[in-house]
Amino acid sequence: MKKIINTPNAPAPIGPYNQAVLTGNTLYISGQIPINPITGGLVQGDIKKETQQSMQNLEAILTAAGMTFENVVKSSIFVKDMHQFAEINEIYGSYFNVDTAPARETVEVANLPKFVNVEISMIAVK
Repeated sequence: MKKIINTPNAPAPIGPYNQAVLTGNTLYISGQIPINPITGGLVQGDIKKETQQSMQNLEAILTAAGMTFENVVKSSIFVKDMHQFAEINEIYGSYFNVDTAPARETVEVANLPKFVNVEISMIAVK
């Protein structure tokens, strides 16, 4: 059985999907882009701020599911320009203890939704 997780503290989906799906003890979080959930506007122009907003969106969804970043076991980061990896990694890394950080891949892609520079998805387990 799956439970749909949605919170007003993260951006509403921009397609036929939900913010997250909880099945058993596993939470699958859809990719989050730097949309400010209050204004609905994109955070643009500074990759650190864009990454920060994406991570805040993920945190809001984790919280809605009764979890934290400590529950995250896998992350996927999609970037438009791998030259921005160090800045993205700096912000991303600030959310995790290096000794218990999740598995992760970072992939450069041609384009992302709304032509943003970063999108991050996660899998978490209670």
